[in-house]
Amino acid sequence: MAAAVQGAREVLGAARVRQLPGGGLAGLLRDGVPPGTVNLAVGTPAFPDTPPELVDAACAALRAGVHQYQDPAGVPALRERIAAGLPAAPDPDTEITVTVGGSEGLCVALLAAVDPGDEVIVLEPCYENFLSAVALAGGRVRPVPLRAPDWSLDPAELAAAMGPRTRAIILNSPSNPTGQLLGHQDLAVIAELCERWDVTVVSDEVYADYVYDGRQHCSAAEVPGLAERSIVVGSFSKSHAISGWRLGFLRAPARWTELLRQIHVATTAGAPAAFQHAAAAVDLHGPGRQQRSAAMAARRDSAVALLRDAGFHCAAPAGGCYVLAGIDGLTDEPSPAFVRTLLQEAGVLLAPATSFFADPRRGERQVRVAFNRPAETLDTARRRLLARTRAGLPHRIQEGERT
Repeated sequence: MAAAVQGAREVLGAARVRQLPGGGLAGLLRDGVPPGTVNLAVGTPAFPDTPPELVDAACAALRAGVHQYQDPAGVPALRERIAAGLPAAPDPDTEITVTVGGSEGLCVALLAAVDPGDEVIVLEPCYENFLSAVALAGGRVRPVPLRAPDWSLDPAELAAAMGPRTRAIILNSPSNPTGQLLGHQDLAVIAELCERWDVTVVSDEVYADYVYDGRQHCSAAEVPGLAERSIVVGSFSKSHAISGWRLGFLRAPARWTELLRQIHVATTAGAPAAFQHAAAAVDLHGPGRQQRSAAMAARRDSAVALLRDAGFHCAAPAGGCYVLAGIDGLTDEPSPAFVRTLLQEAGVLLAPATSFFADPRRGERQVRVAFNRPAETLDTARRRLLARTRAGLPHRIQEGERT
């Protein structure tokens, strides 16, 4: 009998695992990155610096004995801090849940909103974990393409994709990987369609602190027709350079928050206690917020300039910390092969865009560049890429060159 059962299981594991994306960037990094590489592939922040007062507060919390479980919904003082920095005054007791980073928040939101077989609209190109979260919930991705060069949304295409099988739509503004910002007009269109089809909105607003050129971020929680059906995902990983602390949050109406907290307890039972106390002890939304955004805008300008000078084509992102750049003028190779060539010839690592599409082939002519880096790192990347472009020969990394 046991042998028969074993023979019937030709594929190991649950079907949902087989639906997960292949992790193109993770595979690239597994191959090893040579010493001295300028790594502009991963979004792990090398800028801004982690605020020293946050570090001091974390050490103080640990020394004070904050080592055990806390309220699974999040330390009340931290929920109050989070709510104070958000528009439209959410109730920290009934509308804010602290999560183990934005990634757990995203999965919790999809598990709460989606049943197996439900369709989930995803605007492409998109953050790879959107595809993973939908797969883990048992949903089916329905991609809707954004249009280059400014990655705009076509309302007619979105309307054509939505219907009675649509249960949720994932928004991301500013976007990873494009930096696209959804404006009031976009969100009004989305609100009308979501009301028509009774669709839940999962809005990833992790990069809300980084918006440029006088533009304003608009949260789904501020938009009539979206606010009552939206689950907003936030995080301090990029804004405060504490990605390893795993501090994120969910904002949702009280009726949704009750469901989200049940799943959150089942998955993690709470975010790291000492780090929660540390974040609660400092001003998360003070003047440093605007200073960090201005400094990131300068890095955006540097990244766009160096890419254009090196032969890439790209639009300046409206927000976030990434540029999605085309490679048509540089190579006939697909992006996974091209990034390896560039790594070998120039010592600069970029991310192939194949990871940001449900069908990886749609990302073979683009790469993603992270610019949340020190100015010196971007300067080094510029020198190496221009040397390769001008000489048409491999650029050898000089000993001691700054990365």
